[in-house]
Amino acid sequence: MMSFSDIFKSSFLESVREFSALDTLIGMLFALVIGLFIFFIYKKTFTGIMYSTGFAMSLIGLSLVTTLVIMAVTSNVVLSLGMVGALSIVRFRAAIKEPMEIVFLFWSIAVGIVIGAGMIPLAVIGSVIIGVILVIFANKKFRNAPYILIVNCEDEKAEENALNIIEKSVDKYVVKSKSINASGIELTAEIRVKNEAVSFVNRVNEISGVSGATLVTFNGEYMS
Repeated sequence: MMSFSDIFKSSFLESVREFSALDTLIGMLFALVIGLFIFFIYKKTFTGIMYSTGFAMSLIGLSLVTTLVIMAVTSNVVLSLGMVGALSIVRFRAAIKEPMEIVFLFWSIAVGIVIGAGMIPLAVIGSVIIGVILVIFANKKFRNAPYILIVNCEDEKAEENALNIIEKSVDKYVVKSKSINASGIELTAEIRVKNEAVSFVNRVNEISGVSGATLVTFNGEYMS
């Protein structure tokens, strides 16, 4: 009578596929090439605050490692069970600074999975389509870039004159905050300008009673 252990071993060991060095080299080569493609697309479309070379290099590594893992899993079902158990205890706590970084991470992982499964044409065609779309939309402006303008005024008259110039010079402005202290008035406004025309800040700074005007770019979370 065959025991449960015998059934388990026979059913799973029959699914072990012979290791092929040539297939591994071809798969890893394509993973490297597409990983480099993802790396250059990330570098070209990066619009964040600080470019991280380490994160960009990790995209290449993810493609290679994921390809290797999927190749091992598809060639040995017993190993796949162990891999699932091992990965289930791994916890990643790296902070994602930009939402687009998630896209590139999943892209690299998806490429590794597809290549490891042997569908190399799908990985190549899909990556080219994704790369072209990201480049097109990354270089396209859908609206005027927002700015934050900080004006330091000595009195209400200077504040009124500054707002008049701002209103005539920008497409749209919204006063975000107004602080009053012993040194005067600090006015903070979000503005949108046409064709990056910011020379009006010079005229604001020249107003009598204005001690300073600062213009910074604004992406909704961080000013630089």
